[in-house]
Amino acid sequence: AGPRPAHGCGSGALLGRFGVLLQALLALCAFSTLMLKRFKEPKAERRPWRIWFYDTSKQAIGALFIHFANVFLSDLTEEDPCSLYLINFILDATLGMLLIWLGVKVVSWIVQHKKYTYLVFGEYGDPPQAAAWIGQCILYLLIMVFEKTVISLVLLIPGWTKLQQILLGYIPNPQLELVLVMFVVPFIVNAIMFWVVDSLIMRKYKQKDTLDINGSIETPQARRTEESQVLLSPDMDFDQSESDQDVSGLRGINQKMKQPSYQVVI
Repeated sequence: AGPRPAHGCGSGALLGRFGVLLQALLALCAFSTLMLKRFKEPKAERRPWRIWFYDTSKQAIGALFIHFANVFLSDLTEEDPCSLYLINFILDATLGMLLIWLGVKVVSWIVQHKKYTYLVFGEYGDPPQAAAWIGQCILYLLIMVFEKTVISLVLLIPGWTKLQQILLGYIPNPQLELVLVMFVVPFIVNAIMFWVVDSLIMRKYKQKDTLDINGSIETPQARRTEESQVLLSPDMDFDQSESDQDVSGLRGINQKMKQPSYQVVI
């Protein structure tokens, strides 16, 4: 292998003191978006803190695995590790996002078909069971391993070296390149990815149907609409006999009003 190029960050920069500080700041800022997402949920459907932790911790485990895998792969060659990390990250955010979505859909279909209730993403039982959370973490981690394996195979395609030179070759300052690669770009993309994936693996409260007395499916939204119609409707709670008398009386008055009146003139 030839020497590293003059530009770009050097060997071990991603795990140096400044790089680790940027990664810690990135993790804090990125996961704060998940907390913001929880407060943006409707108050009636907002997840308890324990359920929120179970949901988001799966993403934390998967994101840490992807991050350290990218750091390891970026330092394997004599190329610029910052540009290699950025390429890995861009592929994870594009093709990898599609693979994660496909993996979650396939796994969800399998566990529902096999009726493994506690392995359905977002379902932890009542009360929530830690065993269900552990099982779902293992499934999600397997999805991330599959995603990273496919991305690594894609990186074996020739031609990525030219893209590396285009991405960060014009930045002469190694620390500025490290800030862009390890904080600025990952923060923006991770915030979007965490928001989307959290919506994908959380329990769908809005789609959770309930059964009424007759056995028909009634959604909470339909039930609220029905209740509002009842509250806004006029009061129908009166005696049936009195209503019949009132109706018959009104009919008699109408008939009298319709009959012509005659006057005898002598």
